[in-house]
Amino acid sequence: MSKHTQTDGTHRTAIPSLFLIRAASLSEPVYTLFEPALCIIAQGAKLISLEQVNYRYDPASYLVASLQLPIVGQILEASSELPYLSVQLSFNFAQILDIIQDFDPVHNEPSKQSRYGMAVNRTNTLLLDAVLRLVRLLDTPEDIPILAPLIIRELLYRVLKDEQGSIVKQFVISGSQAQRVADVIEYIKQNYDQPLNIAQLAKQVNMSVSSLHYYFKEFTAMSPLQYQKKLRLQEARRLLLSGAPEAADVAYTVGYESPSQFSREYARMFGLPPISDLAKLRQILGGDSVTIKTE
Repeated sequence: MSKHTQTDGTHRTAIPSLFLIRAASLSEPVYTLFEPALCIIAQGAKLISLEQVNYRYDPASYLVASLQLPIVGQILEASSELPYLSVQLSFNFAQILDIIQDFDPVHNEPSKQSRYGMAVNRTNTLLLDAVLRLVRLLDTPEDIPILAPLIIRELLYRVLKDEQGSIVKQFVISGSQAQRVADVIEYIKQNYDQPLNIAQLAKQVNMSVSSLHYYFKEFTAMSPLQYQKKLRLQEARRLLLSGAPEAADVAYTVGYESPSQFSREYARMFGLPPISDLAKLRQILGGDSVTIKTE
């Protein structure tokens, strides 16, 4: 893996859904929208926070996320001698559905912490073996088109068989409350800058307003409005870091009608008002422009 991660950062690979991550130092908390993915650490440790729930994982464990969730990530163990190294494999619901049509594992009800569309499991040798074979394909790119899809399917199969496999499975079951919540999340993501009509949204996914609030919080640890707010503020921060000239313009771009309200909510989430936060981040990262990475 070191061969393909000579520098710090998130590295795309010849396998489109596979990313390799390296960091030679501890990180500041990074706010991002976490996509459905399997994350395995080869060296180091990381903490993912979803509202008040923390997920710590390391080489003895792996994290799987089955929803698009606004989270805070932080590398806990890394140094120049022993850099943080991890593998991130993105997946989609169609891949999961394809597997459970052939194999439908039965699991116990997931724990309360695991209901939030994210879970940490103990890493097993069968899963590790498949991950290693997938990464080694990068050394023989001519084999990737044929073998990579097979190994990825095997990896997802291993996850589904694992203790918290139901965390992934439940979101592809047609008509389930979990799938309806996934549909609502996709709608909010595509329309985060528009006013959110909860009653209309509930009707759209064939749920009552109270059921939508209940199950949305069950799977994401927040309400639909809180989810939308986090997406707006994360996008605002990204725009500011990318060089947007005025915080007020950014506020309107992400859907706020009041720049003062935007500034208050931004400071509540990130700890500082927009301009102060931007100056601090540039000082930490040593440049005039920075990018927010996903893992």
